[in-house]
Order: sequence, then C-alpha cells, then structure tokens
Amino acid sequence: WHHAHGRRAPRSGQMPNAEDVSCQFGSSKYYALCGFGGILSCGLTHTAVVPLDLVKCRLQVNPDKYKSIGNGFAVTVREDGVRGLAKGWAPTFIGYSMQGLCKFGFYEVFKIMYSDLLGEENTYLWRTSLYLAASASAEFFADIALAPMEAVKVRIQTQPGYANTLRQCVPKMYAEEGIWAFYKGVVPLWMRQIPYTMMKFACFERTVELLYKYVVPKPRSECSKGEQLVVTFVAGYIAGVFCAIVSHPADSVVSVLNKEKGSTAAQVLKKLGPKGVWKGLVARIIMIGTLTALQWFIYDSVKVYFRLPRPPPPEMPESLKKKLGLTD
Repeated sequence: WHHAHGRRAPRSGQMPNAEDVSCQFGSSKYYALCGFGGILSCGLTHTAVVPLDLVKCRLQVNPDKYKSIGNGFAVTVREDGVRGLAKGWAPTFIGYSMQGLCKFGFYEVFKIMYSDLLGEENTYLWRTSLYLAASASAEFFADIALAPMEAVKVRIQTQPGYANTLRQCVPKMYAEEGIWAFYKGVVPLWMRQIPYTMMKFACFERTVELLYKYVVPKPRSECSKGEQLVVTFVAGYIAGVFCAIVSHPADSVVSVLNKEKGSTAAQVLKKLGPKGVWKGLVARIIMIGTLTALQWFIYDSVKVYFRLPRPPPPEMPESLKKKLGLTD
C-alpha cells in the first residue's frame, strides 16, 4: 500500500512521513497490531449489543411471541430477569474476536497483496474493486473463524431450555450432531457477511476519501488525531447504514435456519416471503450503523495508539497524471 498511493511531494520543508511510526507498513508487526485492533473492535462492539441482538434473533425466529423490539425486551426480562438479556455473551465475545482478527488482519494483507499485483497506477484507478476484493477475501476466512461460536450463540439465545452457557452448549451440540453442527451455518454466514463486509470496507474507504475532499475544510495531514477519528466515525456510520440494508434479507434467513433443524435457505426464503425478510430492518440499521461506526473508530484508535503507519487518502500517482496530461 505504501507505494500504491504515490509518495507525495513534501509540503514546505515537511518530511513526507514526519510523524514517528512504530513499525514498517506491511511488516508482520503491522499486521499483528492490525489484527489486535480487529479483535478489540469486533469483540467489544458485538458483546456490547448482545441484548439487542438477542431480542432481534428472537423477533425473527418467534414473531408470534415477541411482537416488537420493546415488547421483546419486556418479555425477555419478565421471563429471565435482566440477566437473561446477556444470554450468549461468551460465544459472542470469543466468536467475534476471532472474526475481527481475521477480517481486519487479512483485509490489510490482501489489500497490500492485490495492490502489489496491480501496480501503482491500477491500484489507484481500480481502488474500489481492490477494497471489494480484499474485504471479500478476508471475510471468507473470518466467517470460518466465526461460524462455530455463531452457531452456539443462536442455539443458546433461541432454543429455550437447551443450554444457558457456552460450557453447557458446546459439548451437548457435539454429542448430538458432531463437528458439523458448528459449521452448518458457514455458507449462510458467507451469504450474509461477505456482501456486508464488502460494503462495509469499500463504502468506508470511499466515504473517508469523499469527506476529506468535500466536507473537511483542510487536508488530512493538517487534521489532529482527534479530528481524523471523528471523520472515521462519521464514515463508519454512513457505511453501516448501507451494510444493514444490503445484508438484511440474508440475516433473517440465517436466524431462522439456525433455529429449525433440516430446513434449507430456499425453503426459509419462500416461507418468509418478500415482506418477511425485511422485518426488523430499522432496528438493524440503528444497531449496525452504530456498530460499524464504533468498530472503525476503535480500529483506527488502536492504529493511532500504537503509532501504526496510516497512509493518507488515495491520490492519483504522478506517473498517471503525466499520462493523462494533467501535469505540465
């Protein structure tokens, strides 16, 4: 990535990389810290919204009993007390930490790898495709890491009396259905998460670029770390809204699939119908928007804290400017 965005001419006596960075861009330390940022950003945010996620899953799976979000919360608290809202927090934390490690870590890896393959000029011209390809590749592996815990979480949250904790649930599922029980959701998970992640990363990257170009009154190099993180948060929220819409139908299918043994995605889709798959969208926009904004904010904050190199928004490489006759 370092060379992919044309090294800029230093501004008035300012070194191109004046700020001290703790490691080299694309080094193994860089990837390790990006992965750590991913663990924190996904693990913490998903665990924080467990109550909302629990109610959402129950709404999708049992709409006769749980009428609305508010009613869902009320029924859950009435039946299981306030602690009932935290059901499934452990598999959520472990699963999404693993997913975050792979998602953000591999995204950085694939971004640099694909950029090297494309070369500097094509990286700039095809940058949206690069973001889409790198994020899809990363999410493919991230979902394999997430699948077992996602299966456990949904089982704990939506099958009353099956198991209350991770430690009860894992051995029971393994005894009843073998190892496959933990991976049967991986294909629906890909269907839900890959479009979502492609949107999340590409939309975020392009929104950041547009915000600096048209909204923020000064170039990024002149913004404080705090100001840069505000831009990160806003771009994250905008990306999150698009994400929620793109992935919602698949999300409804995943929730129903994990609840009912032996039904296929096609059967579930038929049963839900065109209106059923959009149930709970507003709730999910609020949840995913906030979630995505916080994830990017935490991820970028980790990068700032550990002084990782953070390349500026993409600019057209000099060589391409010459070719297009944009420079003298």
